[in-house]
Amino acid sequence: MKLLGLLLLSVLCCANAFNITKILDAYPEYSMFNDDLTRTKLADEINSRQTITVLAVNNAAMASLSGMDLASIKRALSLHVVLDFYDPEKLHQVTNGTTLSTTLYQTTGAAAGNGGFINITDLKGGKVGFGLAGHGAKLDSTYVKSVKQEGYNLSVVEVSQPITTSVAEAPTPSPSNMNITAVLIKGGCKIFADLISTTGVLKSYEDSIQGGLTVFAPRDSAFTGVTNKMLTKLSSEDKVAVLEFHALTIYSPLGTLKTSNGPIATMASTGAGKYVLTVTSSGDTVMLNTGINKATITSSLLDDQPLALFSVDKVLKPKELFVAAPAPAPTPEAETPEAPAPAKAKHGKSPAASEASKSTSTSFAPATAKVCSGLLAFLVGCVGVIML
Repeated sequence: MKLLGLLLLSVLCCANAFNITKILDAYPEYSMFNDDLTRTKLADEINSRQTITVLAVNNAAMASLSGMDLASIKRALSLHVVLDFYDPEKLHQVTNGTTLSTTLYQTTGAAAGNGGFINITDLKGGKVGFGLAGHGAKLDSTYVKSVKQEGYNLSVVEVSQPITTSVAEAPTPSPSNMNITAVLIKGGCKIFADLISTTGVLKSYEDSIQGGLTVFAPRDSAFTGVTNKMLTKLSSEDKVAVLEFHALTIYSPLGTLKTSNGPIATMASTGAGKYVLTVTSSGDTVMLNTGINKATITSSLLDDQPLALFSVDKVLKPKELFVAAPAPAPTPEAETPEAPAPAKAKHGKSPAASEASKSTSTSFAPATAKVCSGLLAFLVGCVGVIML
């Protein structure tokens, strides 16, 4: 039974698993596109999704992105990852001939308005155009051919050129000049923003951005009375360690965090196994385990390589500074007076025991049959699902 359950779980879990890097490895004409998906960590984002369409660009067309920094390339290619399934048939049967679809760029927090949507329009005559969603935007990229489909989870199609470079070239602040506290305050993390400012940890964050920085900022609601008292009792040095414990000195977008295994060093780490976090995920839910408490990522405030800012629902408590709450003592059971021994009937059995024996012997068989019948039906159902 246990083995059957594991097999069934394995089948269900693997149904949506794919690896965009391995898929594109089979097509050398997309090697530059594939390399940039890996370098920008968009590949991790794609692999962590259940339903996705990738608009691949061949090596010749990728030349238009040459000379851009990595953050700009990521913004441009994020528009080529559509959060919906479009195979050739669906592309040529767009409802009312045109539709707006959400891309990964819309989820980064860097897109202004509907800047993370693209317009997909059936141009008739076998042509489908792609462009930005803004009014008057050109459909400067067109459908070329289908590359790969896996069920209704992943579709890879080739388009003629990058949808646009205007998003990548837009005059947005570079991550190194980003006002971290302003983003945190806007995302409901004002208390944390004030703490990193007054303790000087903000400067450590800013100095780390160029090499990669990921911050897990507790929302204001996470700072309860008990938590505030615990933080107040810490020395200045320990308080800095707690705030640095909320950051990684690497760029880890959500898709990368979902694929993380084992402990991850934080900015506070001073040696092997010190001030580390363990990341676990279930579907789209990502949790951080400190060894003392667990926090859940509630939203992505900003994802602009090499900077990622997330909000979490709890203050992360490193085991080096905090102790786990003691388990509640078991409640003592009330003593019950001993009941008098029942009078014995013939053959050494009490009348009640004799009656219970009769009742059990007459009801056990049909009850067992029902359990076995239900169990057999369950097994047959499971086998049927696996064989499908």
